[in-house]
Amino acid sequence: MDEETLSFARDFQRFMRQMSEASFADATSPFRELLQEHLGVDPRSLPVLSSGFPPYDHINVQVAMSAYQAEPPRSTRLIGLTGQQRHFATLSDLIETAHYTGIAVGAPDLVELPVGPQETLSCVQFGIHLIADGSDPFVVLMRGPTDHSPQQGVSLEVLAPNEQKGKTFLTDIRRLMIELNVFRGQVLSFGESPMGHIGVGPVTFIPRPNLARDELVLPDGILETVELHALGIAEHRDRLLASGQHVKRGLLLHGPPGTGKTLTVRYVMGRAQTHTVVLLAGGALHMIRVATGLARMLQPALVVMEDVDLVAEHRGMGPFGNPVLFDVLNELDGLAEDADVAFILTTNRADRLEPALASRPGRVDLAVEIPLPAEDERRRLIALYSRGLDLDVADLGRVIEQTAETPASFIKELLRKAALRAANARQGVGRITVTDEDLHRALDELLSERNTLTRALLGGEQTRGPLGPDGLFSQF
Repeated sequence: MDEETLSFARDFQRFMRQMSEASFADATSPFRELLQEHLGVDPRSLPVLSSGFPPYDHINVQVAMSAYQAEPPRSTRLIGLTGQQRHFATLSDLIETAHYTGIAVGAPDLVELPVGPQETLSCVQFGIHLIADGSDPFVVLMRGPTDHSPQQGVSLEVLAPNEQKGKTFLTDIRRLMIELNVFRGQVLSFGESPMGHIGVGPVTFIPRPNLARDELVLPDGILETVELHALGIAEHRDRLLASGQHVKRGLLLHGPPGTGKTLTVRYVMGRAQTHTVVLLAGGALHMIRVATGLARMLQPALVVMEDVDLVAEHRGMGPFGNPVLFDVLNELDGLAEDADVAFILTTNRADRLEPALASRPGRVDLAVEIPLPAEDERRRLIALYSRGLDLDVADLGRVIEQTAETPASFIKELLRKAALRAANARQGVGRITVTDEDLHRALDELLSERNTLTRALLGGEQTRGPLGPDGLFSQF
């Protein structure tokens, strides 16, 4: 390109830039004017303080914001902005370019978030708080997480003529988030982040189980041992600490699938009415760091890891070991000795666990086997699972004998299957009567070779994998 053409191109570019600036020279920005009226100074002259929070804490940020603004003599006004571009701009960018990009003052974006198993609360998804704390005005842009944008967490951006006021505000919000945390005393589970294992997704509130003692059929002494370790230490926490004993603890429940590990955990959770419980299972097992952080903050707490053998295999199984295993070990080791936090781990394959996890004091300091039910326990299980039935069975001994080496889940399914056969064979209303024929035919079907997979799924046949119905979430 010759020099004359290049010169023209530069002049034309300069002309276009000047025309663009001139076209906006007299343009007004209602948003900037609103902020200036509230703050008393040009908002473009002020630095922006920002703070981020994980997505699952959206509800706690909202609760803290509401509590902060409710304290006298504070007053507040909540506004929003219109236009899609608002989602991708910082507060500074919005102040500078809102009138260029068609962004205008409008209503805030709200979202309903759970605060318990049956309750929700309206939270600000995108909104600007114009706050006056006595004679100190400041502005807070609150933005919630968005699945399909870089905004994966919750953010607060603060604009204040008094910079120290902005810093104090953020400190107060974090304090209120701890004091008023809606997770305290709840049973929680984590969902997966839309970004996979990069982050933590939404929190699910689960109703606390209410399992009666007689709904568990275990060998004598097992449940008492579990209760003493998981809950007895919490009950005597102050005396133990005063006597120089630590109160953090780890409990491993192991045994074949379907023997009652999950029921035992549910029973403990029901007894621990004042404890915060964090459940980790399946894809959520990698979230051990977040779970431990919450448990430490909201103690007394229980952290339950279901089927921990899925992540706690021996370190030698791969060239680099299992990073989730290292996280588990580090979190167990990292708790202070006065932390009232109990880890309860379950596994169908204790042989897969690294010895350091299963036996080292300070990590897991008690391992309890939940074995297959013995003869007397199978008799009690039949009585338990037939409570709603009329059991007209003369030859119960055969059933008890033939269910040897089967877990509680197998017997529960046996009674359900027999009840279904009885209801189908004898139409009627009211309670179902189960006879010898119903029970024996159901047993024969479950034990037949053509039902090998069903028996495996019910824990009646040991497999090399962690098959079984002990999934926590399927129980709630």
